[in-house]
Amino acid sequence: MKKLLTSSVGKKFTMALSGLFLISFLIVHASVNALIFYNDHGKTFTIGAHFMATNPIIRTIEIVLIIGFIIHIVQGLLLWRQNRKSRPISYAYKKDHTPNVTWYSKSMTLLGTLILLFLVVHTQNFWIPNRIHQFQTGEELPLYELMLEKFQNPVEVIIYTLGCFSLSWHLLHGFKSAFQSLGLNHRKYNPLILKASYGFAILIPLILAMMPISFYFGWLK
Repeated sequence: MKKLLTSSVGKKFTMALSGLFLISFLIVHASVNALIFYNDHGKTFTIGAHFMATNPIIRTIEIVLIIGFIIHIVQGLLLWRQNRKSRPISYAYKKDHTPNVTWYSKSMTLLGTLILLFLVVHTQNFWIPNRIHQFQTGEELPLYELMLEKFQNPVEVIIYTLGCFSLSWHLLHGFKSAFQSLGLNHRKYNPLILKASYGFAILIPLILAMMPISFYFGWLK
């Protein structure tokens, strides 16, 4: 177990597992948020949000989710530090022999840090106040009305849009890398995994980004 958490291969393995778990959370989160596009003054969204906030299974998974976030962030930072120590000077390549490495695969730590900052803003805006209010009163905050208010501020909209943009690039590399780290890559299935990574990296952040944009421009009431 110790080797699994401390070795380079172990760190990549636990990052992949925690990453795929967080991806499953994103699917659920984006699905609930997409309920706002019924444009029924938040009635359908409120039903979905109430279920997520009161279901004991979901509430238990929240704890696992927080642990997953911590593991993913810590292991990512440890891998970045380990790579910097083992290769303090970048490799030199001939101009016509530069390896085919995308900028976002080299910037996973930076993108992850931006996403972390975005999550801090997001939880302070909605999740933490709602949980505190639930604990104090046993009732939920009117999240739809909160979103209507928050997303009239262009600064909030820009922060959320940039956060979703960073998430998109992070997912584009992280989704397929998770399968590779778990040894689930195969020449036959790699093209399908690549297409799924592109589709996921575009669709999920787009749904999340359209939420503040739609509120700001008055497409949702």
